[in-house]
Amino acid sequence: MAKKIAEKASDAVVKQVEIKHLRSMKDEAGKDVSVVDWTEMKDVDSAISDAEAQLAVAEAKVTELKADIAEYKKIKG
Repeated sequence: MAKKIAEKASDAVVKQVEIKHLRSMKDEAGKDVSVVDWTEMKDVDSAISDAEAQLAVAEAKVTELKADIAEYKKIKG
């Protein structure tokens, strides 16, 4: 799922970000269009922490998949 991230103007001391979660669809003419599925607001520090946590999970999954591929290749010979 794609995202559009932008700074959100705010009177708060901590900067805010607006994250629009997008999905692709086809319009009536068959052209690809992006549609906002949902929007969330959070402070930039929380957004950074969340993204770093998601990255750690993704990196662990990549490591696991690389190990799986190595095992499959051993079996293939």
